[in-house]
Formats: sequence, C-alpha cells, structure tokens
Amino acid sequence: MDLDTRLLRYFAVVAEEGSLTGAAERLFVSQPALTKQIRRLEDGLGVRLFMRSRSGMTLTEAGRELASRVPALLEGWDEAVRATGRAARVLRLGFLDAGAVGAVPEVIAKFRRARPEWRVELRQCAWSDPSAGLAAGEVDAAVVRLPFPGQERLTVRELFVEERGVLLPARHPLANSETVEFRELLDEPFVAAGAETGAWREHWLATEERDGHPVLVGAVTSRPDEWLGAVAGGCVALAPASAARFYCHPDVVFRPVSGVSPSRVGLARPRGRTHEAALDELLEAIARRLSRS
Repeated sequence: MDLDTRLLRYFAVVAEEGSLTGAAERLFVSQPALTKQIRRLEDGLGVRLFMRSRSGMTLTEAGRELASRVPALLEGWDEAVRATGRAARVLRLGFLDAGAVGAVPEVIAKFRRARPEWRVELRQCAWSDPSAGLAAGEVDAAVVRLPFPGQERLTVRELFVEERGVLLPARHPLANSETVEFRELLDEPFVAAGAETGAWREHWLATEERDGHPVLVGAVTSRPDEWLGAVAGGCVALAPASAARFYCHPDVVFRPVSGVSPSRVGLARPRGRTHEAALDELLEAIARRLSRS
C-alpha cells in the first residue's frame, strides 16, 4: 500500500491523544472526517489499529507496532522535505488573513533583493487551520492569530495586538453606530469557524466576554468570501480592525466594538528543528517590521 503521510500523521495524533475528540481538535479536522481517515488507513493496511470504546481509542498490538515506528518515519520525511527546500532555496510562509500579514510582502521583497538565490512562497490557509499550515508541516513558519489549539507545541513570538470590531449587514440597526457595545450583539447570529478549531473559534465568538450568555451560530465558514457572504446574509462577525481595509463587500460595514479583548498576532515555527540561516534572517526582519506596525 502506498501511504499518504497525512494518514500517518492522523494516526500518530490519535495514538498520542487516545481519543478522536482530542485528536480532531489538535489536527483542525472534524471528528467524522478523522474517523474516516483512520478507517482508510486500517483498510489499506488490512489490520485494526485501534480498539474503540466509550472511554476512547486503545491501540491494538498492530497499532502499537506502527505507533513505535511512525515518529521516526515522519521525522525522516519532514527532514527530507526541509532538505529539499534548502536545496531548492525555497522558504514557505503561511498566513491566514491579509490584515495579520500587513507589511510582510515588502519585507519579502527586500529579502529577495538581498538573497536572490532564495524563493519565498506566501501561502494563505483556510481558517479551518488556525496554525496556517504548521500543524500539517506544509510551511516553515507562519504569521498567526492567537490563541489557537496546539500553539504550545510551537515556538511562538507575539508581535502586536490589534483591536477587534464587528462586521454587520449594511441594513442592520447598529450599522450607523459610531461604536457598538458587545452586549448589544449577544443575541445576534454569529459567523463561526468549525468546532474543531477550538480556542480559535471561541476567541472569535468572544465566549469569555459573554458571562455565560449562549452563542447563536448563524453560519460556519473557513474563507473570507464565505465570511463576508454570511454577514451580508444577516449574520454578524467579530473581526480585526484591519478587516475594514482588506475585506470589502457592498452590503457589509465594519464598526468598532467595546467590551471585547484585542486580537494578538504572532510569528510561529516548529520547535526543535535545525534552523536555516536564511529563514532566521527572514523571520527576524518580519518580526521587526510587524512589531513596528
């Protein structure tokens, strides 16, 4: 069987977490999707890897054997990918939204002039992956918004904070307000990220500022166009202040909000890996520039 390394990553996390729920949160995938992938791996190998019960997922003898070998296998693959990138002189930087990235393109342009032998790829990820590609090993580093699940397993350097506001339908009664108080939004239908994004979803629903008031989810989205469309259709959404500059829709307005904490932006990279000097140089330049924003 030719194995997709993603299946092995999923298996390794389920084995470590001992439950589909915890693994799904950590991997930013839905539990049904994760269950399907684990079954696909088992079917491909022709063995059962887990014993399933109400208390969680227990490795079978075959599963324990695979679990003992997968970390080294994945680390070897990841190192091969990194070595290939170094040989090709490619640095991959993930991000989620234009507002968080800000002046990064001009930093990259300056880096390219100084180091023309390197290519820098900016990769925008769906909001269903708040790690911006780091969780799946798709990027070397990422500009991220905090908090998000799994960030404790990364090296994260906080760069700046940005006030949050709210996106409203242009016809909304609060659309002409100079500032909206968050308590005025408690009964509104909110746009949310998928449940698997955990702390990320909770932050953008401002659950800590609700004093126990339940959240009404009106739509679940993972990309800016879907997000704006849901607001135009009658939902509301908390958003960073930069959204007013970078995301426009004729039927959506942005207003400042009082009563919610700001968004924190950071620069994240995997822990414990050999650093590439060129990547260190680029990330330091990005950190200096964004910290001054």
